Amino acid sequence: MRMLVLGAGLQGTACTFDLLKTASVTQVLLADVRVGTLPAFLAPFAGARLESIALDVRDADAVRAVFARCDAVMSAIPYYFNAPLAALAVEMGVHFADLGGNTEIVQAQRQLDAAAKAKGVSVIPDTGLAPGMVNVIAQHGIDQFDTVESVKLYVGGLPQAPEPPLGYQIAYSIEGMVDYYTTESLVVRNGQPAHVTALSELESVRFDDPVGELEAFHTAGGLSTMVYRYAGIIPTMEYKTMRYPGHARIMGAIRDLGLLGNDAVDVKGQQVVPRDVFVRVAGEQLRTGKPDLVALRVVVRGTKDGVTATRSWEVLDRYDAEHGISAMMRTTGYTLSITGQLQASGAIAAGVHTPDECIPSARYFALLAERGVIVTELPAVA
Repeated sequence: MRMLVLGAGLQGTACTFDLLKTASVTQVLLADVRVGTLPAFLAPFAGARLESIALDVRDADAVRAVFARCDAVMSAIPYYFNAPLAALAVEMGVHFADLGGNTEIVQAQRQLDAAAKAKGVSVIPDTGLAPGMVNVIAQHGIDQFDTVESVKLYVGGLPQAPEPPLGYQIAYSIEGMVDYYTTESLVVRNGQPAHVTALSELESVRFDDPVGELEAFHTAGGLSTMVYRYAGIIPTMEYKTMRYPGHARIMGAIRDLGLLGNDAVDVKGQQVVPRDVFVRVAGEQLRTGKPDLVALRVVVRGTKDGVTATRSWEVLDRYDAEHGISAMMRTTGYTLSITGQLQASGAIAAGVHTPDECIPSARYFALLAERGVIVTELPAVA
């Protein structure tokens, strides 16, 4: 398999590392607009199997030329590039997967379904952690029941040793965090799509020590298109982000004071956007790079053979100190790699699908386990 990874950031390099550890992957092209120094964990692979190339994804002809060299493309670059790149991948007859995160763009990619089927390739957006892994686990949970009352998804990327005031460090970008905290969350309530305020409806979720008690609150994007897929079928579906206790109260106050706003204000004769100031100042404080963990839980309540029960699945993953790869990189970049490999191996039908629609959960869980990412089912509750 010849694989192309777009983006040499945290998730793209983690995806590349995972691909290179797979014997059936004969070559990996790692493309970015500027080719920088490879992280230490990729250095042993530099050579015939790993080639770094400069690529501006806004140059359609250059993209076509690189796509012609591969069997599958894995996009770990900002979501707003994914729709045109998916279209080019279909045109060139190569598989395409991305980290998604924007439901409107996923809906636009769905318009490529007929063309993808005609070319015999698949397009899978939303293949990271959330959306991505958590949705595959949720679908697995749904499949265990005849009828489902509720599906609740919880995901948190956290420092292993929280520090005040927020008990948090940046896992992706602080701009993304601000988006999550200021955008309404799309859920299913009473069987219909509904919007709820970010950071709202706080609840406690407990994990085994040393993680302990976390708080969960609404943020956007985690359910993605599952909202529309199950509207009118499942009465309640929701996604919440988890943080250490106290985080939501502080961030809610910062937001409500207008410090995350996009409207410029006059400050000593200068036009200043509050959000830009917060991103610049807080971003420096929160970009610590200390050992992290990812905590995930999916809770599904439903009825099977006349018996109603609640079944739950969880993942707890931690920083890989040997290779210097964070838990967020493992659970996001590795899942992107797994998806691309499933596509290139012919395990996914042609067309445009989200992960919950097409990824075989048993095989997916086994592939995650090979990488030390373990999906565990908790004891059922009546």
